[in-house]
Amino acid sequence: MRVWATKTPCYLFLAFLLLFFTPPASWGKSSVERHFAGTDHELTVYRVQGKAPGKTIMIIGGIQGDEPGGFLSADLYADMNLKQGNLIVVPRANWYSIILNRREVNGDMNRKFADSTSTSYEDQIVGILKKLIAQSDCLLNLHDGSGFYSEKWRSFMRNPRRFGQSIIADTDQYRHVKTGDVVSLEGMAKRAIREINAHIANPEHHFHFNNHRTASQATRHPEQRRSATYYALFTCGIPAFGIETSKSLPLETRIYHHNLGVNAFMNIFDIKPDVPGINLPMPAMKYLVIKVNDQLPVVLSSQDQLTVRSGDTIKIDHIEANYERGLSADIEGYGKINDLHNPVVIGRATQITVRKDNYVCGRVPIRIAATDSPGRQATADKPHITYFRLKVNGEEKFLPNGAHLDIIRGDAIELIDVGVTSGASADIAMNFKGFIGDAKHNKGEDRGYIIRTDKDLIKRFSIAANGQRYQIVAEKKDKVLGQMFVDLRDPVLEYVVFQIGDGEKRCLYPGEKITCRPGQALKIIDIKTNVSKNNNVTAIFKGQGTSAEVPRSGVISLKKQGDYKVSFWRNRTPLGDISIQGL
Repeated sequence: MRVWATKTPCYLFLAFLLLFFTPPASWGKSSVERHFAGTDHELTVYRVQGKAPGKTIMIIGGIQGDEPGGFLSADLYADMNLKQGNLIVVPRANWYSIILNRREVNGDMNRKFADSTSTSYEDQIVGILKKLIAQSDCLLNLHDGSGFYSEKWRSFMRNPRRFGQSIIADTDQYRHVKTGDVVSLEGMAKRAIREINAHIANPEHHFHFNNHRTASQATRHPEQRRSATYYALFTCGIPAFGIETSKSLPLETRIYHHNLGVNAFMNIFDIKPDVPGINLPMPAMKYLVIKVNDQLPVVLSSQDQLTVRSGDTIKIDHIEANYERGLSADIEGYGKINDLHNPVVIGRATQITVRKDNYVCGRVPIRIAATDSPGRQATADKPHITYFRLKVNGEEKFLPNGAHLDIIRGDAIELIDVGVTSGASADIAMNFKGFIGDAKHNKGEDRGYIIRTDKDLIKRFSIAANGQRYQIVAEKKDKVLGQMFVDLRDPVLEYVVFQIGDGEKRCLYPGEKITCRPGQALKIIDIKTNVSKNNNVTAIFKGQGTSAEVPRSGVISLKKQGDYKVSFWRNRTPLGDISIQGL
């Protein structure tokens, strides 16, 4: 039996930094790059840049697909806020081999960093990884290794030939051929090991420095001359390490140890983060959004069955699960190993298998029927609501019957339609309980209205009358056929980043004060709120007879001495103030 979690998670995930004003291209900005989209070997790269400049560490996970401790740990670092420094994170370098739970497909990707004439997908990915390594100051390649490394032979599973629980380098010291600078990889590794082992109670699980002496003719590991770390050190001139945890340890322990290792190297390179942690619930698919031919999408869970006619085209538009990354959907016997977003013509009964990495977390059978209408298989003639279709801030969403929609107060909702197994959806009213679109002719039909959740809702009609949870019901002749819930959270200003002239950048929290001289440019670099894309968040500059919205450039100029403030709002809701004193 495969275990994905203990009952008590060790840490909480961190959220991505949300940006409002456009910062300089080289600072304070997180981004996502996708390569080979729509293929089985799609590559996703996350760049996490800190609020202050600094060194860059590149983290690679999943270069060999049967080592989940590495890619699940790397995954956590894609969702970070950094106070200083930068990360380039490639959680799943070899996505295809991860889905298959195999070390390699066409060949070991970590043996392709030497010159190669091959045109396999692995070589194409390695070409991109090489460019990313050249942009970094250090490379960490995360692996799960066999047994436990020991300098001396102790047992079959604990000896110099094993890799687990070690920090691997290709040499102890390296002199850069161009600059002449000497880098002590052994010194860095042993500093990291001291930090790691301080958090590991069992000395049998402690890490050790593992010098492969890769360039030496006497090395035990000549194959490593084709590895990512060897390329990073001897071609790009940057320190590079393999962090190897032992496959003999539980998965959560491996992830934790990888985190300790990455955190230790981030400390060495003065990259200051909020430390991510482990939160590994069992992967579970909630539902799929599937289009059949050109019809409206259907929403299907693992308890449902999709019925189509032979020759129908189906396309899986979305996987909703308790994880966001590492998801694939395979229409078995058709297409590719990952058929997400790819239209497939169905000619025989099969099933859709949904995986989180290589773990199967959901299945939806597909049945062929000569006369049945495509969609979720209906029972009897009683209409059944399959999904609610609506828009949030203009973005279309499909939610299954009974779902909860978590939004921020002030978001705008528009009810579009419902999916129904039989009959016409026009015969079914969509009623947002707590909203009245037409006070004179209130018929309980709220399609087509733009509902502004900060001013259009009646609190006493919310569940528990506290204004936090409302329901949307699908009704026919006063009979409820389905319902979903809207959960509201208040908008929150977390902090604001200012830059004084071309100098220092400061992070201020609501109620704090910053000082500057009249005529000196004061620029708002970033506003961090819990509002997606800072939708409808504005900043008002007030003081000394001035009151105006801060321009998109974020630049404020004080004309004279005195007290000023910047007030932040989401629509009509105040979020907080930052005081400014002109000296």
